[in-house]
Amino acid sequence: MADLPTLAEVAAAAGVSPATASRVLTGSVRVTTSTRRQVHDAMSRLGYVRRRAPRGSAGRRAEQIIAAVVCEHSPRLFTEPFYARLLSACEEVLTTHGVPMVVMTATPATASIAAPPLVAGAVDGVLLIGARARHPLAVTLAASGVPVRCAGRPPDGIDLPFVDMDNRDGGRQAAEHLLLNNRKHIATIAGPPTLPAARDRLEGFRQTLRDAGVLDMPVAYGDFTHASGAHAMQWLLQRAPHLDAVFAASDVMAAGAMQTLRRAGRKVPDDVAVIGYDDAPVARHTSPTLTTVRQPVEEMATLAARLLLMTLADGDNPKGNPVLPTELVVRESA
Repeated sequence: MADLPTLAEVAAAAGVSPATASRVLTGSVRVTTSTRRQVHDAMSRLGYVRRRAPRGSAGRRAEQIIAAVVCEHSPRLFTEPFYARLLSACEEVLTTHGVPMVVMTATPATASIAAPPLVAGAVDGVLLIGARARHPLAVTLAASGVPVRCAGRPPDGIDLPFVDMDNRDGGRQAAEHLLLNNRKHIATIAGPPTLPAARDRLEGFRQTLRDAGVLDMPVAYGDFTHASGAHAMQWLLQRAPHLDAVFAASDVMAAGAMQTLRRAGRKVPDDVAVIGYDDAPVARHTSPTLTTVRQPVEEMATLAARLLLMTLADGDNPKGNPVLPTELVVRESA
């Protein structure tokens, strides 16, 4: 068997010094994007990242390991129900195949710490979750040759395979339901505009209203937390005091909005209809219970994990980026 390539050979193939190649591996910010890409391309060509010694050979890791990387601050990982549902489903698939899963967080500020072990062979593949626009780790992984599958569409301009949910159609369904119930003064609490899923929900909702002749829709932005939903609802009531419907891009934000409406003396749904998004457990425990758009979180996670395992087995990404359907669940709030 041929010897595994050295870092010096990678550097020579990339046309850079060994010190520069080493800085790329350690995630140093003192390397240009083009140089980083040259080094990752050379690593990929020579098999520096992906080549594994045969099972049982001395000094090399025999087992496969998958890293699930959540692009959020760690407190969100432990408080947001979406991540618990997604990671549990991923781990169930991987465990069935005898593959352990490690969980990491990586914000833009911590990407330089997260990147080195991921691209240098400490793991065999990456499930990337919730990457927003210009996230440096998404850029690095796209250039690295490491097997990756995104749970959720990656940011624009990042070429990574993914599994997504039809967030745009989820927004359309919410808008159509409000229009069919003769709501005239409609507002929305959108998620972070840099997150593809949040942007798709807003665009699907807004375009459906525009097609129906509703052109002036107030938009407030939140970060999927209860507090942000409550504050956004407060801002909307000041901006549009006669509103009679609101669509929130998450159930947790919708619950926060309902709290603000209750304090303002507005009855749901008599005065203001409220629709959420996720069909998270909180949707069945609000008063009134929450009409929401159900997204198949577990199904998306399961499919992403299986497709990543197929990539590890075959060396090639399965063709296509599946997009799963969403579904409006009508309860009492709208």
